[in-house]
Amino acid sequence: MLSGRRLDLLDPSPLDIEIEDIAHGLSRVARWNGQTTGAWPFSVAQHSLLVLAVYDHLQPRSEQRWRLAALLHDAAEYVVGDLISPFKAAVGADYKALEQRLDHAIRLRFGIPALLPAAIARDIKRADRASAYFEAITVAGFDVAEAGRIFERPRHIVVPVIRQLSPSRAKRAFLERFRILS
Repeated sequence: MLSGRRLDLLDPSPLDIEIEDIAHGLSRVARWNGQTTGAWPFSVAQHSLLVLAVYDHLQPRSEQRWRLAALLHDAAEYVVGDLISPFKAAVGADYKALEQRLDHAIRLRFGIPALLPAAIARDIKRADRASAYFEAITVAGFDVAEAGRIFERPRHIVVPVIRQLSPSRAKRAFLERFRILS
């Protein structure tokens, strides 16, 4: 990693994880395989910020650590990249196990339980799916009907304004939100 840390992908240690490495990597990983409108790809860092905003809307009284968990929900992608769901399914259980070990190490590093309570995980997943829908219709070229069939249209949530940021701005925004939450 740029921080100088060496991360064992098969047995990741929380001690080898730095938030600056996560923010840097996520700000350069494109969602939608880079197939988005705008001058910049829509990054996983921006997606993470959007998921947090939707989670905050759905769970306005949530504890800080669960809000931090929402921000870090895709943090493992700083190492493994953002694979689209059909590809993850095709790769299989080995990939999921590697990603899960990395997720657990990241959560532990930042004071979040390795295994999230089921209700928290469900709420974060709901925010993640809603964010995917909003991204689909605003930056990924889906029409509302198509996005609704694939992602299920979120109810009681107004479509947020989404602007792609340069990698450096996305990294700064991610780190700023992280510092507020931690």
